[in-house]
Amino acid sequence: MNPLPPPGTPGYTQALIADDPLWLTIIKVVAVFALLIFMTLFMIWLERKVVGRMQQRPGPNWNGPFGLLQSLADGLKLAFKEDIRPVLADKVVFFIAPVLSTIPAFVAFAVIPLGPEVSIFGYRTALQVADLPVGILVVLACSSIGVYGIVLAGWASGSPYPLLGSLRSAAQVISYELALGISIIGVVLYAGSLSTADIVSAQQNGWYIWLLPVSFIVFAVSMVGETNRAPFDLPEAESELVGGFHTEYSSLKFALFFLAEYVNMVTLSAVATTLFLGGWMAPWPLSLIPGVNEGWLPVVWFISKMFVFLFVYIWLRGTLPRQRYDQFMRLGWKVLIPVSLVWLIAIAVLRVLRNQFGTISAPVVLMIGAAVLVVAIVVALMLPDRASDEDEDAAEPPVVGNYPVPPLDLTVPASPPRRRRAVSSGPAGPSKETAAVGTGQKEDA
Repeated sequence: MNPLPPPGTPGYTQALIADDPLWLTIIKVVAVFALLIFMTLFMIWLERKVVGRMQQRPGPNWNGPFGLLQSLADGLKLAFKEDIRPVLADKVVFFIAPVLSTIPAFVAFAVIPLGPEVSIFGYRTALQVADLPVGILVVLACSSIGVYGIVLAGWASGSPYPLLGSLRSAAQVISYELALGISIIGVVLYAGSLSTADIVSAQQNGWYIWLLPVSFIVFAVSMVGETNRAPFDLPEAESELVGGFHTEYSSLKFALFFLAEYVNMVTLSAVATTLFLGGWMAPWPLSLIPGVNEGWLPVVWFISKMFVFLFVYIWLRGTLPRQRYDQFMRLGWKVLIPVSLVWLIAIAVLRVLRNQFGTISAPVVLMIGAAVLVVAIVVALMLPDRASDEDEDAAEPPVVGNYPVPPLDLTVPASPPRRRRAVSSGPAGPSKETAAVGTGQKEDA
């Protein structure tokens, strides 16, 4: 058994978890898997209930008390549906694609610290499956691998609609993953570590949501776009792509895509809680009470914070309309990424000033951050959109005498001659017009 560093120091949780026996690690893995499955079932029910409340309808209320078993009924229904595979689909890739989307979502949760050091069957361990020196990079890597499942699902379906949906989804996820990754760098600079446990320990004196508000805003917006949720659910735009990249999927394969979306929501909510809300630490003023950050009680604080983000997911879906694709990409490339880069430079400057001139007060940091955010937003909004301006100029009709007129070179094709239907007359027989029409039809034939 290796000697442990002092508690609270960087690397303490890594050394503590490294001594876990195999059976304890298996218990942690099973517990995290069960937690994510339960959260998925509960989130589906909660989303229907909350959106139903917003839209003045009851939501699920038949299966089980308060409709709590509706999600389980939906899962059983998907399992017993017929598994259909298109004739032109690639059999192997068509099967692997949903697996590639689901497994990384579960793996990313392994580096999330759910609580402090506890005792499980007499062994001292941390409520975390694995604490790696590059834990945040594991989350980003799992998110990147999930894109392959989406792209391969659209390509392997052998249909143009899923292919278009997969390409658009890949562009969306990659665009917002850049802004999400840049927003994390500020947290890493202040924590001095990529380990998720060390990042939580570094927030004992204050959460990073107050110290890095711009990073938090960019991360919160990017995580919605990363998970393909409304108003950024363009890959699943039913009105445009008939369901997106998973149009040709059914039964359990479709259920895996459905599961991956909700597990990604839970995982990114847990990551946001870890990075900006102090992880499993109790909020103020509860943190002033002795013993609230010890034992199993911090798990309650962690899940409560996580549910705040999950509720915002549902809130956005019930209130905001879907954006156009150009608006969505403009927000990512022309607003979030430039703001993140400018904010990162400001953080680096503040760190250098602090190292050279000593401590800088928090109000000064907030004032500098607010000024940088305002300048970045103003500059991003003032950038001309040349493509849209050219389209508007091209689409504007000519004006003559204050009245818009069609273009002069407009040629209207001649309409084909209309044929009159033969209408049967009374007992006296057909009329002359009917007979003439019938004769003309015979001659044309």
